[in-house]
Amino acid sequence: MAKQTEQVITIAAPKFKTLTISIVGISPLMQLAFSEKARNMMMEKMAAGSTAKGKKVREARDFDEDMRQAQHRSVDGWVGIPASAFRNACIDACRMVGYKMTYAKMSIFIEADGYDKVDGQPLVQLIAGEPEQTAMSVRNATGVADIRIRPMWREWSVNLRVRFDEDQFSVSDVVNLLTRAGMQVGIGEGRPFSKQSNGMGYGMFDVKTVKE
Repeated sequence: MAKQTEQVITIAAPKFKTLTISIVGISPLMQLAFSEKARNMMMEKMAAGSTAKGKKVREARDFDEDMRQAQHRSVDGWVGIPASAFRNACIDACRMVGYKMTYAKMSIFIEADGYDKVDGQPLVQLIAGEPEQTAMSVRNATGVADIRIRPMWREWSVNLRVRFDEDQFSVSDVVNLLTRAGMQVGIGEGRPFSKQSNGMGYGMFDVKTVKE
């Protein structure tokens, strides 16, 4: 019987490169962070158990506080955008160019500028002025109507640090993928590629500058 030869597998070390990419919004950006207040109320209700069923006096709504709570704020106090929003937009945009999304998940990352003070998620710093207060009518899962207060910025920009696998993407690939993400997917509330609707065209952006 012929002796079988052992297969030798050679795994090359990963080659990662980081680009600093400045993007500018081409449509308004709207946020709806899950607020610390809402999180605490849910935890209190769960901790109370059956005693939580009694009726409670409804407090007056503070719409300014609702808008503040809807923003992603870092532990240092600045307003940010979840880094995952841009990464997920790039991964979603892979549908348009025939690239495997599972590969993209392992090949492109957004480096954080800081972390959300409420839930600790990675954030990139938002460059914008004070937001406008918007009031939108919504219906919850049971069909009850409610008002959601959301911050909106008409002019905004972000400086992204994009880390990627050079064995999978070139610099131009990353820039073009991020451009597609900004023009075809978007970020935040009302984005074109919203999972729950067709969106309102919010959260779209374009690439302004690229530095290696």
